[in-house]
Amino acid sequence: MKKVAVIPGDGIGPEVIGAALDVIEKAAPKTFEFESVAMGGNAIDKYGEPLPAESLRICQNADATLLGAVGGPKWDNQPPELRPERGLLGVRKGLGVFANIRPAKIFAPLASACPLRKDIAEKGIDFVIIRELTGGIYFGKHEAFTTPDGEKAARDVMEYTEHEIRRIAHVAFKTAMGRRKIVTSIDKANILTVSRLWREVVEDVAKEYPEVKLNHLYVDNASMQLIRVPNEFDVIVTENTFGDILSDEASQIVGSIGMIPSASLGEGNQGLYEPIHGSAPDIAGQDKANPIGTILAGAMMLRYSFGMTNEADRIEHAVDEVLKDGLRTPDIFTEGTKLITGSKMRDEIISRL
Repeated sequence: MKKVAVIPGDGIGPEVIGAALDVIEKAAPKTFEFESVAMGGNAIDKYGEPLPAESLRICQNADATLLGAVGGPKWDNQPPELRPERGLLGVRKGLGVFANIRPAKIFAPLASACPLRKDIAEKGIDFVIIRELTGGIYFGKHEAFTTPDGEKAARDVMEYTEHEIRRIAHVAFKTAMGRRKIVTSIDKANILTVSRLWREVVEDVAKEYPEVKLNHLYVDNASMQLIRVPNEFDVIVTENTFGDILSDEASQIVGSIGMIPSASLGEGNQGLYEPIHGSAPDIAGQDKANPIGTILAGAMMLRYSFGMTNEADRIEHAVDEVLKDGLRTPDIFTEGTKLITGSKMRDEIISRL
């Protein structure tokens, strides 16, 4: 039996995780042993910390980790080291995952849910964002201090080493080799010294992939081009903070944040898989949450960590069939489609498997 650590998390996390596990069991019966672990706000409530040592140990000893969502207003007033998000950063660091892979693909039946102009949406959107996950400002030095004249001040340090840039660049170029062979590296090299190093190293790695075309964009321009000509992108690679922002933008232009999965990978096959949406505590327990992002994250887990390509394809095909049949959870509902609950969406996907 393959071992999967399961982090249900907070808010709608347990709902969407439950749906994903049911789908995985249907696609690959009697293959996995799932172990639930506490992380995030629920861990703070029960253990007084966002990532208990035992939870991290279970994740590290598993073959893969599947995560729902963490956080919520209930814990907004916690000190920084006790915020639920610290648990997420901790498990990423503890697993050694440095590459976050977020596909941004518009399902043809959801084209009407795309907020972009119809002529843009009809050209198709299908690109992947490769976000560096363990460096940059989020993992740099954070300092609050008082200036000599008594004014409050703060600083956060963006820092990258050559090897951190090089390894994420290789992930991007290898991904592009299996797609349309175009990599767009996003930085702010006209301003930031870190970005100049980033560009230098990416260009050096590109020499090892002569079949792949490399483009560079400044992050502000990239944010505009993702809206203007999203169909021109294939693989995007960028640092942690820029990737965090741009991947959320990408999730909106394809119709719904509830549809997008992500994979965080390290050097081996072990990975952390999750939807990109938040914990949505306002709809928790109401059976309104869209489980598709988590279900597709489960498919990514089968594909990347376990090499179960056929099973992953079947899940993705089942999702596509449900959408073609006009079934929609509230977040993707439009006139002319049928509104269903999150649990009904799970059942319909399972029925097509």
